[in-house]
Amino acid sequence: MKDPYEVLGVARTAPPDDIRKAYRRLAKKLHPDLNPGDKQAEARFKEVTTANDLLSDPEKRQKFDSGEIDAAGAERPRQQYYKDFASGGVGAGNPYENSSGFADFADGEDLFAELFRRQAGQARRTRGADLRYHLAISFLDAVNGATQRLTLPNGGSLDVTIPAGIQEGQTLRLRGKGAPPRGEGEPGDALVEIAIKPHRFFVRQDDDIHIELPITISEAVLGARVKAPTPSGAVMLTVPKGSNTGTLLRLKGKGVARRGGHGDELVKLKVMLPTEPNAELEAFLSTWAPVTSDDPRKDMVS
Repeated sequence: MKDPYEVLGVARTAPPDDIRKAYRRLAKKLHPDLNPGDKQAEARFKEVTTANDLLSDPEKRQKFDSGEIDAAGAERPRQQYYKDFASGGVGAGNPYENSSGFADFADGEDLFAELFRRQAGQARRTRGADLRYHLAISFLDAVNGATQRLTLPNGGSLDVTIPAGIQEGQTLRLRGKGAPPRGEGEPGDALVEIAIKPHRFFVRQDDDIHIELPITISEAVLGARVKAPTPSGAVMLTVPKGSNTGTLLRLKGKGVARRGGHGDELVKLKVMLPTEPNAELEAFLSTWAPVTSDDPRKDMVS
């Protein structure tokens, strides 16, 4: 374990303010959120945090300076047991009265003490558990993005930012919103799995939006400008003359947000008869004789 003064880059006589400033400077530089995937920075951040935990506590700092605890805050093992035994009056000439007989042993690291110290240090720095939640959102919130409040089982709540274009089953990570740590570690994260409610007429396929748009007979035959809904609001759509049920029109950029732009909205036209009997239309069709005969079922004749 490195000397905490060396880790923070401060002198042993440094006042508490200098220690606090050194820690904040290094923590901002090495924090894992600012260095994703950088294991070396993560290890340095842990060293800096451990050093600050020790030196920012006056009692721990005094014990470290006097040699009572090590850099991890653990009490140093009693390594002078044989010397103490010898000085208890065993008698002159006892080989343990001279440190030269076991100097290597006394100066070495006690294996079991080191193991216990490491385990205690890891337990103090163990992060809290991640907590998993489910959040159902509307189709339009998934396409356009939104902020939703998630009610937690304990009565609390979390504000969840929904990015535009999120997909069914995608999980959002809210850092530090999970279970608290048992010791001095960081809290866990909240993992929110998203479910998207279906829309009554929009259907999503990849980054495109599909919709079936009803039009009248006159709009189909003569062409028209009609209002068509999109996830971001209604727009005017040009229906070409002679359109039929199944005619597909494309509204560019009216689909789901994606990297570099948006998908499209694909509008499938559906010609609709009047819902109520129309005597004028019936009279016209009863006398209308088309110039050419057009059989819409000709491809179905066996």
